[in-house]
Amino acid sequence: MDNGASSYHRFLSGDKNGLEVIIRFYSDSLTLYICTLVGNMDDAREVMTETFVELYVKQPKYSRKSTFKTWLYSIARHIAYDFLKHKNKYTALSVDELKDLPSKSDLEKELDNKDEKEQLYQAIDKLKPEYRQVIYLIYIEGFSNTETADIMKKSKKQTGELLYRAKKALKKILEKEDGGYERSL
Repeated sequence: MDNGASSYHRFLSGDKNGLEVIIRFYSDSLTLYICTLVGNMDDAREVMTETFVELYVKQPKYSRKSTFKTWLYSIARHIAYDFLKHKNKYTALSVDELKDLPSKSDLEKELDNKDEKEQLYQAIDKLKPEYRQVIYLIYIEGFSNTETADIMKKSKKQTGELLYRAKKALKKILEKEDGGYERSL
């Protein structure tokens, strides 16, 4: 599969299957990302649907300045923040909703048993929303710092500093809970 750009181009040219391919390919990972922003899977699914509706109805132009996935996640982030403004509250991401995360991240590869994974997810759940978001995008989704900066509407330097603070906060939580967590992030 292409990175989504050619499917989107096909959709814009009138091939409705192009959008279906994008939805099939990106819906699960996009929903998990949105969940880090809105706080629960039901709202995340709603925002994910709104994201694809926006592609269908408004057909925004993809300028190819970034990868298609980065562009799509930026749209979803914008819609999620609009959703939160209208909802006017932020709820915490539950650990139960994090248990089904795909095992793509370097963090998960470092953790070799289920208890450690659960401990990690609980610790991530305790992070500030912005920290959860940067950890999710970089370590679970595998975005680069540059792509993460584009999605979060921050500079690359700000994203690097945010990631540093997020890892430091995560390590502190893990050490506090485990009495000396020794893995390096």
